[in-house]
Amino acid sequence: MPQEFDYIVIGGGVIGLSIAYALQKKYPKARVLLIEKEGDVAAHASGRNSGILHAGFYYSADSFKAKFTVAGNIAMKEFCRRHNIPINDSGKLVVAKNDQELAALDELLKRGKANGSNVSLISAAEAEKIEPNVKTHKKALFSPDTACLNPEQVCDVLKQVLMERGVRFSFNTCYLSHQGNVIQTTQGDFTAKTLINAAGLYADKIAQDFGFGGRYTMIPFKGLYLKYTKNKTDIKISIYPVPDLRNPFLGVHFTKTVDGGIKIGPTAIPAFWRENYSLRENFKAGELAEILKYETLLFFKNSFHFRDLAFEEIRKYYRKYFISLACAMVKHIDPAGFTCHTAPGIRAQLLDKQSLSLVQDFVVEGDGSTVHVLNAVSPAFTCAFPFADYILAHYLPS
Repeated sequence: MPQEFDYIVIGGGVIGLSIAYALQKKYPKARVLLIEKEGDVAAHASGRNSGILHAGFYYSADSFKAKFTVAGNIAMKEFCRRHNIPINDSGKLVVAKNDQELAALDELLKRGKANGSNVSLISAAEAEKIEPNVKTHKKALFSPDTACLNPEQVCDVLKQVLMERGVRFSFNTCYLSHQGNVIQTTQGDFTAKTLINAAGLYADKIAQDFGFGGRYTMIPFKGLYLKYTKNKTDIKISIYPVPDLRNPFLGVHFTKTVDGGIKIGPTAIPAFWRENYSLRENFKAGELAEILKYETLLFFKNSFHFRDLAFEEIRKYYRKYFISLACAMVKHIDPAGFTCHTAPGIRAQLLDKQSLSLVQDFVVEGDGSTVHVLNAVSPAFTCAFPFADYILAHYLPS
């Protein structure tokens, strides 16, 4: 007979873990199982991201991102302090190259204020007092609440807390199919009164098996970072460029890591299969064919400027060009100091197949018995705790 649970969560990333955490807090006697296809939590995007806790000024006020980021920043910091997880609270500067980008800084300030984010527009001289090495045109946006942590450590602590509170985990357990409320996996069958799908790169596939998410597919983008190993002192604070607000990517930037290190990135290079971390890793011919079909469409129609984005991102494989983008934001740094890549990440980015547009906000579908987190894009790590509470309040029966 299948093992029986009240709730089954698919996906051991920060969203799945946070939903399990919220369930356990609200229903401490409920039987909760989290299944994960890898051997441990945070094997993909949640363990391979920058570790930045965002402050909520990039997003328009009518978005879920705006709703959750400021609260998520506070909640994640509280969780880390409660469990002695280190945080680097150095903050962030967003810098401009020209007068046109000053207007974009004004827009970011306006969004930040509307969202309740602690941001301010400061002069170039004031920016230099915060970061003597920074280079900006006339003004910069300062976000003191932006921070950095180790995302793998956060997920591991969450796992330990959940285990101590009785949540069950089944690793190396891949979802295969379902018959009614019976979930068939590579480790046997399970039944659940409610299923929550937070499977990241494969959330759309599982959702479609339940009759949801039919208008969407996942387009993966590869993120590469270069580590600066010459020293930890040339940069004191994370430094970002003004982003192109037409797409969800923030551009190559300096991250001041939780251990005081320095790295630049990420890229947003279109990938060819869902876990395309390297030339052959986790290769699946069916995924290659499906993703190439949509990427070809996007390329020739230049939807959301995809062709321009693809050409620009592919140039970043050229290390000298990649480094030059970061160097433009500072007065001095040694290009030879960028010596090695960190582990690459894949961003699970939902595509609307009807409009051929990237979906830039959270997308959730469900019917009470199953709930599917189809799009948990950046800053999902920052948003994780309040987003999980939202799922319980709006999608799960009381």
